[in-house]
Amino acid sequence: MDLETIRGAAARRYDEYVGVLREMVNVDCGSYTPKGVNRVADMCERGFEANGWSVERIAHVLAGRGPQLGDLLIGRLEGSGGPRILLIGHMDTVFDEGTVAERPFRIEGDRAYGPGVSDMKGGLLLGLVAVEALQEAGFERFGRITYVCNPDEEIGSPFSREHILEQAKEADVAFVLEGARANGDIVSARKGVSDYRIEIVGRAAHAGVEPEKGRNAILEAAHKTIAMQRLNERWPGVSVNVGLVEGGTRTNVVPARCVIEVDLRSPHEETLAAAEAEVERIAGEHTVPDVEVVVSGGKWHRPMEKGEGGAKLAALAVAIAHELGFELRDAATGGASDANTTSAAGVPTIDGLGPIGGDDHAPAEWIDLTSVVPRITLLAGVISRLPSEF
Repeated sequence: MDLETIRGAAARRYDEYVGVLREMVNVDCGSYTPKGVNRVADMCERGFEANGWSVERIAHVLAGRGPQLGDLLIGRLEGSGGPRILLIGHMDTVFDEGTVAERPFRIEGDRAYGPGVSDMKGGLLLGLVAVEALQEAGFERFGRITYVCNPDEEIGSPFSREHILEQAKEADVAFVLEGARANGDIVSARKGVSDYRIEIVGRAAHAGVEPEKGRNAILEAAHKTIAMQRLNERWPGVSVNVGLVEGGTRTNVVPARCVIEVDLRSPHEETLAAAEAEVERIAGEHTVPDVEVVVSGGKWHRPMEKGEGGAKLAALAVAIAHELGFELRDAATGGASDANTTSAAGVPTIDGLGPIGGDDHAPAEWIDLTSVVPRITLLAGVISRLPSEF
């Protein structure tokens, strides 16, 4: 399909895009702020319905303990036949209620700022506008476009992951609309992540009178911490970080309890599985006698490895960008996203297709407004040029 036609349709929507983005960013919608997340879902739902999508909205139902989350939204648009396309964006941010009042959406020069503007309201909205541009151009050569608007990505998609996997079963390709890297790169590979919580239960005793009766949980945690940190030397690209240690009550009490939390990442499934086995082995072997250990977590996101299908999608995106007049590269990153889920499910996936941005999760988070129309055109162009059988 002619890219200039798509670019014109994207350019005509720019002012509206910025207006809706302002409205989205000016909503406090941290993962644990369901009312705010649902306000963003309302905006997406209106956008779907205005353009002929069918909409499914799934409420989060609490099962036992845990906080309430926002609704999951799925839009579906039927085409005339061709590849089945899965788009994914998330509606939640990492920011607490009150952040918008402190630093609402603003524009300075070519940049827009505000909580979640890059991660990832800019990309969430871009997906809707890219499909609108294709609709204006009369493009229907796809089987179905399914757009999952996720309410809980920033906490690992515990609610939405199973729904994403269900939609992945019916998809030929997946595009995740996280913001592009600050240099414009898209993402073709991501490390897998396993987060562990290891609770060590020892025995309290008076540290001055009868310390021999105690079983020091902090000492056991220290041994485990050293052993786990040494795993950083074992496999290329694997990182292990004991990032939280919490235990003890007073200096004159042998500590009966200590918790350590561990972040484990690897670019490859084979080495991730091997490192997970080592973390679990270390957790289960004790230097301090008579302690008990409870291990929870692990196996959060599997690696997004750059397979043949993902490489083809990245090459297509690079070629289209060249035709549009800008350079594009694909890159690997250590962070995880819903792209890990679709890729691990066997669906060719690329990520980072949103606007160029940076300083995610920080007060200075931004997107480059001059990248909006080119990135809308890029996504729409990739969709329009997918082979009929991918």
